[in-house]
Amino acid sequence: MQALVSMIRITDILDKAQEYLSEEHLEMIEKAYIFSATVHQGQSRLSGEPYLIHPLEVTGMLVDMKLDIASIITGMLHDTVEDTLTTIEEIEEAFGKEVAFLVEGLTKISKIKFSSQLEQQAENFRKMMLAMSDDIRILLVRLADRMHNMRTLEYQPENKQKYISRETLEVYAPLASRLGINWMKVELEDLSFKYLFTEDYFDLIDRVAKKKEERDAYAEEVKRIIRENLEAFHLQAEVEGRAKHFYSIFNKMNEQHINFDEVYDLTAFRIILEANEVKGCYEALSVVHALWKPVPGRFKDYIAMPKANNYRSLHTTVIGPYGERVEIQIRTREMHEWAEEGIAAHWRYKEGKVSPDGGEDHIKRLRELFELQQEHKDAREFMHSLKMALFPDEVYIFTPRGDVKAFPKGATPIDFAYSIHTDVGNQCVGAKVNRNIVPLKYKLQNGDTVDIITQPGHHPSKDWLKYAVTSRAISKIKQWIKTEERDKSIAIGRDVLEREFKKVHLKLNQAARTDEFKEILAEQSLATADDLLALIGYGKISAKYIVNRIMPEEEVKEEIPVEKQKKKTKKSADAGISITGVDDVMVRFARCCTPLPGDDVVGYITRGRGVSVHVATCPGVQEMDPERLVDVKWNIGQKQAFPVNIRVICIDKRGLLSELSNVISNLGINISSANIDTIRGENATCDFELDVSDLDQFNTLVSALRKLKSVQTIERLRGSLPGGKRKAYM
Repeated sequence: MQALVSMIRITDILDKAQEYLSEEHLEMIEKAYIFSATVHQGQSRLSGEPYLIHPLEVTGMLVDMKLDIASIITGMLHDTVEDTLTTIEEIEEAFGKEVAFLVEGLTKISKIKFSSQLEQQAENFRKMMLAMSDDIRILLVRLADRMHNMRTLEYQPENKQKYISRETLEVYAPLASRLGINWMKVELEDLSFKYLFTEDYFDLIDRVAKKKEERDAYAEEVKRIIRENLEAFHLQAEVEGRAKHFYSIFNKMNEQHINFDEVYDLTAFRIILEANEVKGCYEALSVVHALWKPVPGRFKDYIAMPKANNYRSLHTTVIGPYGERVEIQIRTREMHEWAEEGIAAHWRYKEGKVSPDGGEDHIKRLRELFELQQEHKDAREFMHSLKMALFPDEVYIFTPRGDVKAFPKGATPIDFAYSIHTDVGNQCVGAKVNRNIVPLKYKLQNGDTVDIITQPGHHPSKDWLKYAVTSRAISKIKQWIKTEERDKSIAIGRDVLEREFKKVHLKLNQAARTDEFKEILAEQSLATADDLLALIGYGKISAKYIVNRIMPEEEVKEEIPVEKQKKKTKKSADAGISITGVDDVMVRFARCCTPLPGDDVVGYITRGRGVSVHVATCPGVQEMDPERLVDVKWNIGQKQAFPVNIRVICIDKRGLLSELSNVISNLGINISSANIDTIRGENATCDFELDVSDLDQFNTLVSALRKLKSVQTIERLRGSLPGGKRKAYM
C-alpha cells in the first residue's frame, strides 16, 4: 500500500480558526471533533487511513475559506447520519437546529432503492438543490467534501473513478464556478481530467514541464515591463504571472483543433491594483494598450457587466514581447478576492446569522436557478437541465428600457422572451434585434438590444426546443408541449378503449363507474380516468387488458400492462436489447447517436415504429416526451457488429491513411467507409464509419490511435457519415 501523506490534525484546524473565531466557537469545534471521532470509531477509508481523516480534511478547507461556525461544525459531522447510527435528532440536541438542518441537507438518500444509477444521482442532486435553495452553505460543505474525495480518488476502482470524475466535471466544478470559487473549480477540473483522460493528462504535464524554464523567463520579463510602466503612472499594483491549468489547455487544444505547440497563452498575467477604485483598472488598461497592441475582439469588460457569479475584471489580449500573444486580467484587490474565493470571501458572522457582504443578489439568482430545476420530474430531464443551467459562457443583452440581462452563450430571442414572462414566451411570433427583424433561431450577441413581438393565441412549437438554451425556456416549452400531447393521448386512448368496450357491448362511462376500473387506477397510482386514457394513448397500457379486468367472463386475451411487468423482461428478437415489460416489440437503433453495447441506453416508444434505442446522453432524448421513455438494457447473446462513426484530427503527412487503417484493422475492426479532408500545410480531418462489437472494443481502438504521434484529437460522432453536418459527443 502507498505510504500515507501527512494528515491534518484538529490542532491545525483550531490554530487557523482562532484567527477569526471566538474561544467559545473553538470549544464547539473540539466538541464536534470528539463527537465525530466517537461515532466514526473503527471505520476506515479505502486508503486504509481512519475515516475521521475525511471530516477533518473537509473541515480544514472550510476554515481556510473562513466560513462561520455552523458550517465548520457541519463539515466535521457531515457523514455522521449517513455512515453511522447517529440521528438528526441527536445532532440537533448536541449542536442546535441550524447545524442539524445543514447536516440533513448534506445527507444522501442512501436508504431508498432506485431503478437506475441515473435516477439515484438525480434524486441526490434534487435533494441537495432543494436544501441549498434555503441555505447556500450546504453547497459549500458539499464542494469541500467532493474536493477531498477527488484528492483521494486513486483508491477507488477504475469504473468508479470515471463515474465520479464525470459527475465532478459536469456538475460540481460548474457549481464551484457559479459560486465564484475559482481555486476549487480549477482543482476539480484538473483532477477530473486526470482520471477521464489519463494519457492526455500525463502527456500534457510532460510537455508543460519541458517548456517551464523558457516560460518562466518570459513571464518574469513581461511582469517587469508591466510593473515599471505602471509605476511611471503612479499606479500601485501587484503583477502576477500564472500558468494556465491543465484542463483549460486541453480544452483549448480540442476546441480549436490545435496541437500543444500552437497554444500561445500558457501563462496569463494579472494586474491587481492595491487601491479599490474602479477607475484605476481602466487607467492600467490604457497603460497596457499604450505599451502593446491589443488583439481585436479579445477585450472583455466584466467590470461594467459582471459574470453571473459576480466575477469582475478587465480582460485583454495584446501582442507582447517577441510577437507573442499575452493575456492580461486587470482588477482591484477586492475584485481579486471575489474572483478566487467567490461567496466564501464575503461570509460574515453577525448576531448569530450568516450573511454575504454584498452577495444577496447573487444568492437570490442561485436560488432561482436551483428552484427552477425542481419542475423536472424525469431524472434524465432534471440532470440535463441542471447541467445546462450551469453553462458558464454568457452574453449580455439589453432590454428596450436599457436594462442588462445575462444569458448563456447561444441564447436566442426565445430565451429572452421566456425570461420576461411565460405568456410572452408562449405568444412570441418574432423579435427585433437592434431594431431589425430577426428569426427566432438568431443567436444573441453581446450588446444586442432585443424587443419581442407577440400575438395573442399563438403557441410554442416543438422546433423551439432546437433553439432555446436556458433552463427556464426549455422547461416552459416542454410543459406546454406535454400538456398538448397529453390531451392528444387522452383522445387517442379514449377512442381505442371505447372501440374495445364496444366489442363486448359496454360503454366507457359505464365501465368507469365499476369497482374494477377504480382498482386499476389504484394499482397504477393514477388519480383520474384521464390519466389512464393518457397511458393507453402513449401505448404503455393495453386497452385489451382493461377490458379483460372489467369483463373477466368474456374470452378476451389478457395482456399485462407495462407498469405491472416491472420484473418481466424479454429480449428483442433482432437487436440484443431487453425492454422491461414489453413483449415482441420491434426495436431499432437511433441513427442520431448510434448506440454501442456498453453505452447507457434508453428506449423511446414511437408511434407505429416500435421502440427506438438511444444513448442516454443523446441530445434528442432531452426533446422527447418522458412519458414515452422506457428502460432498456443490452442483452447480447452472440457477437454482433455495430456501426460507429469517429473523426480523427491528425497532422497531415505521407502515408497517414495507411497508418490509421493499420491500427484499425489490427484490432479486427472493419472499416465501412472513410473520408479524408486535407488542406495543404494544415491538419487532416479523417472520418471513419467502423463496425465494432461493443464500447470496450471502441475504447481500445481510441487508446491505440492516441498513441500515434500524428493524432491530435479523436471524437465519436453522432449520426451517419454521408452528407450533412455531424456533431461530436465523446
